[in-house]
Amino acid sequence: MTKGYPYITGEAPLILASESPRRKDLLEQAGIPFLSLPSNIDETLINGLSSCVARTLAEKKAMTAAEKIQGRWILGADTIVVSDNNILGKPADEDEARSMLRLLSGKEHEVITGYCILYPSGNIACTDYEDTIVSIKALTEREIDFYIASGEPFGKAGGYAIQGIGSFMVEGIKGSYSNVVGLPLCGLIKRLLDIGALKEYPSVF
Repeated sequence: MTKGYPYITGEAPLILASESPRRKDLLEQAGIPFLSLPSNIDETLINGLSSCVARTLAEKKAMTAAEKIQGRWILGADTIVVSDNNILGKPADEDEARSMLRLLSGKEHEVITGYCILYPSGNIACTDYEDTIVSIKALTEREIDFYIASGEPFGKAGGYAIQGIGSFMVEGIKGSYSNVVGLPLCGLIKRLLDIGALKEYPSVF
């Protein structure tokens, strides 16, 4: 225990303010005990610099979760894709997915994940972000049609999943791979240790 707060344990798991299967998978891979709690915030009214947008949305998700549960460490996160200064959300239909993939084709873009950790008191322990550069190969229309037909672009920021079929289009990355998936695990675990949410890592929870 540090600063009067209990550590994250199997009996007192981290609260993940998200239902994202990618974030769940990452925390499971890291061996961090957690429970998922959906945030369901409105993401359409945020403007500003990309890193600020990601951090603001992460804070909103965490604070929404804190209204429902107290006495636990809470993590909110939001991942956005930025190409040519345009923030790309999740495609609503095939036309939007096609437009996004054409925009990403043959270029580099940024993937920014903002995250916010709340103390068990509900106060903000830290808010930060991580930025990864992803390079996409030049895509043919046949490749774009194939990928859209797979159904994978839907529900994904930027219209692709680096950990799935979409890996065929990724030529390279500069920065954290897990950040592109949904959480910058290396930086996040360091933060959890720094603020006293984790006693040590790795640990037997």
